[in-house]
Amino acid sequence: MSETMPQPQEAPGAPGGPDGPQTQTAVLERTEAVPEVAEPGDHERFAHYVRKEKIVESAVTGEPVTALCGKVWIPGRNPDRFPVCPTCKEIYQGLRAPQDGGDDKS
Repeated sequence: MSETMPQPQEAPGAPGGPDGPQTQTAVLERTEAVPEVAEPGDHERFAHYVRKEKIVESAVTGEPVTALCGKVWIPGRNPDRFPVCPTCKEIYQGLRAPQDGGDDKS
């Protein structure tokens, strides 16, 4: 007695059936333009105004300096590579001439 069992048939419209919905996966490739900076965080940096003697002192002692705008940091990068801090510039332009008898026109 050998009986063959009928194969189950997929219902029409079932996911694996011949009339079922077909799914496709599309991959979108996107490239992001990352601006190149000399060092991490350079895009946030400004050149700040600090008294020259404080810069020299910081170079010797490693102590942080305070800019006119209030930023406190240890100088270590060439300030010529960065734009001038607008707050420092505004404060500097509002300062009066030195009263110690010296002038910058040596």
